[in-house]
Amino acid sequence: MPRSVWDLPAGQRRTVLRHLLVSDKYRFLYCYVPKVACSNWKRILKVLDGALESVDVQGKMDHKSDLVFLGDMKPEEISYRLKHYYKFLFVRNPMERLLSAYRNKFGEIKEYQQKYGVEIVRRYRKNGANSAGDDVTFSEFLRYLLDEDVERMNEHWMPVYNLCQPCAVRYDFIGSYERLRQDAEQVLEHIQAPSFVRFPQRQAWYHPVTAQTLHYHLCNTPRRLIKELLPKYILDFSLFAYPLPNITSEFCRQFWDFGYHLSGPEEDQNLNRTVTATLDQTATVILSKRFPFL
Repeated sequence: MPRSVWDLPAGQRRTVLRHLLVSDKYRFLYCYVPKVACSNWKRILKVLDGALESVDVQGKMDHKSDLVFLGDMKPEEISYRLKHYYKFLFVRNPMERLLSAYRNKFGEIKEYQQKYGVEIVRRYRKNGANSAGDDVTFSEFLRYLLDEDVERMNEHWMPVYNLCQPCAVRYDFIGSYERLRQDAEQVLEHIQAPSFVRFPQRQAWYHPVTAQTLHYHLCNTPRRLIKELLPKYILDFSLFAYPLPNITSEFCRQFWDFGYHLSGPEEDQNLNRTVTATLDQTATVILSKRFPFL
């Protein structure tokens, strides 16, 4: 098990150093995870650095400019910051994150439809050669992930473990998407951010993945496919204490009978409570076989 970034293979080390953003003024490192509010955190970094006037400034987010990446520094500079700076990241339910990436990239972003969608449909759908890549199904997307090498995945669906390497980097704080506002306030307080810097409000156009939406897609996906995919994301489930998805026939039948007709945040909370089981024995077996050092 790696105990520092220097113990990682070169490719894995490049990945994590590319995802660690630096604030020398406030002495912290933030490992950004796409689809876990990373755009808002980047806005905060830019405000703290004086490159952006306010976190509420409207416009397309530039994910590269006015940001400092740890990977662009010299080895001694990297080591110093890893040892002395406050380090944090934010995580999210793995299946919810995948669904969020799927809906955003294949439902809204033409670049992703052309770069990934066209190939996915061509590879996994009979007579799919004429697709524009904007009609990828969730099942086709998961089949693509199943065939992908984890270390070569796009960052939007690469496991958090591979992006941020929590065994090699000793994070001081791991926040969750489910407690985003409370956890973000705790981080801002710790780094002693100015009082005018707060975590941005959710954009009006943003439609988050709800429990109902997630269950709808999971219950419409072959169970075998989900079970085969889980080992690739099992460390994200286990290390960050997320339950494995409930895809039993009984649960999906109940969902179709009751859940699919529900709407609204209160009903979503009720649905969430039905799937808050801990990792079962199957997950433990998968972990022990694939990662005996745990």
